[in-house]
Amino acid sequence: MLAVILEERQQRRTIDAQYQHLEQRVARRTAELARERDSAQRYLDIAGVMLMALDEQGRILMVNKKGAELLGESESALIGMDWFDNFLPAGEKAAIRQVFARLMAGETRLLERYENVILTRSGVKRVTAWNNTLLRSEAGAPVGTLSSAEDVTERRQAEERIRELAFFDQLTSLPNRTLLLDRLKQGLVTCLRNASHGALLFIDLDHFKSLNDTLGHDTGDILLQQVARRLTHCVREEDTVARLGGDEFVVILAGLNGSAKEAAVGAEAVAHKILSSLNDIYHLGNTVQRSTASVGVTLFDGKQVSAEELMKQADLAMYRSKDAGGNRISFFDPTLELAMKERVVLERDLRRALADGQFLLYYQAQVGSNGRLCGAEALLRWQSPRRGLVLPGEFIRLSEETGLILPLGLWVFEAACRQLAVWASQPEMARLTIAVNVSARQFHEHDIVDQLLQVIQRTGAKPERLKLELTESLLLDNVADAASKMSALKARGVCFSLDDFGTGYSSLSYLRRLPLDELKIDQSFVRHIVANSSDAVIARTIVALGQSLGLGVIAEGVESDEQRVFLASIGCVAYQGYLRSRPLPVDDFEQLVRRASCHA
Repeated sequence: MLAVILEERQQRRTIDAQYQHLEQRVARRTAELARERDSAQRYLDIAGVMLMALDEQGRILMVNKKGAELLGESESALIGMDWFDNFLPAGEKAAIRQVFARLMAGETRLLERYENVILTRSGVKRVTAWNNTLLRSEAGAPVGTLSSAEDVTERRQAEERIRELAFFDQLTSLPNRTLLLDRLKQGLVTCLRNASHGALLFIDLDHFKSLNDTLGHDTGDILLQQVARRLTHCVREEDTVARLGGDEFVVILAGLNGSAKEAAVGAEAVAHKILSSLNDIYHLGNTVQRSTASVGVTLFDGKQVSAEELMKQADLAMYRSKDAGGNRISFFDPTLELAMKERVVLERDLRRALADGQFLLYYQAQVGSNGRLCGAEALLRWQSPRRGLVLPGEFIRLSEETGLILPLGLWVFEAACRQLAVWASQPEMARLTIAVNVSARQFHEHDIVDQLLQVIQRTGAKPERLKLELTESLLLDNVADAASKMSALKARGVCFSLDDFGTGYSSLSYLRRLPLDELKIDQSFVRHIVANSSDAVIARTIVALGQSLGLGVIAEGVESDEQRVFLASIGCVAYQGYLRSRPLPVDDFEQLVRRASCHA
């Protein structure tokens, strides 16, 4: 019996020892598992991306610390939440849930990397890039997903900003030239494929530079932004409105079905809508302003003509509208292209003429109050080796548009001053004045006063023998600036004549502010002054106005003695015109003066 008891005790001690050993092994394993779990959790938490597991219903099984921070909720609160209902935009929930259901059905090709927008608990949208792995049961059936998601919001925003800088105008947010040309090329392909038509509209604001200079660039920018919005409202969503720069805009009208004639009618209707919209009043801060535009239109069907050629055609048509006075629409005509080629050649020849000294001055005699020659108007001529003698009407406008008028105008002024200096030593010529036309663009130069005074000093011309002829439009652009410049020159002895008086927006108020010496009756009033009572009334009014302001009055374009006599009867005895002499080269003009002196 004792032996049995001792054996049982020994067995219990053995069992206890084995149990203790087992407990120690379990404890060690439990500690190892805890360390592995902690290590795994630390790995999940330090991962730079969101890690998340979903079950087959789309409920969250696990999410790491990064994911919780991104979603704006604690890890524990996220467990069990439906991913699709809580973290996807409303418009995408159904579609993405359907994709997930197909994935759970075994369509593993849907595991490809993709990006989509998620919503945080606070409603903020974030762009995330996903990589997904299927979780499977022991039998191999899909039971969920294990996914990693990287927050790429800032990266995508930066890429979008770069895209905007590359393809969109920063002031108006409209497509720029690069994107415009790309869309135009696409439009050409579409028209060719669908046998349809499109139209390209080139739009340029009239007199924008004057507005910009007068009201300031900030106000000009506000106007451009309003123009961009109005243009966008005038077209369909599938059309394109772009800004090329400055005050130039372009519209692409896509999918104009029907014949070319029907497409032209549709394009013209949109163009008229644009003109009407752009003509409405603009509220620019504290300023109310009106602005008009010139529109050029060209049609395309995708055949033969390139995008760059279409741009050129629409530009040419726009310039036709501008040449006709602006605020109108012109369609491209092949003759315009020929005219542009001639314009390019003319500009090239003008630049060569300036470099080679092909310009010269003619002089038209001016008769004073005593009936004697008192001076001359200097008139520019171009002695071209290829074109012969060219009158200003054929090249002055292009000179204005290209900026060549600045060096050309300065050359005219210096040539006239040099001639005055030469005449000063000749008794018959020394008493004469020379009238020189100054262009608006030249007089608006900020340093024009210094330029002219330096020429006078360099040539030795007597400033009191100089008479600068300015136009009304030049003075009205900025009366205060014009008055300041004129006064500075007047202080040095230079005289001023108001040319083409009565043809612009004459105003007594600005006449009183300007240091003028003379009004010049335009030849358009003189031509029919004897037969046309209206012209006679205008001429009589100009003479009376000049007398009341203490200004001299001279008439131009006097071709008959009948005109001269009538002008004298209303108090205007000074004149120039074919009655006394045509414009002459300097040698011929000097002979004219000497003959007149002999008969005086």
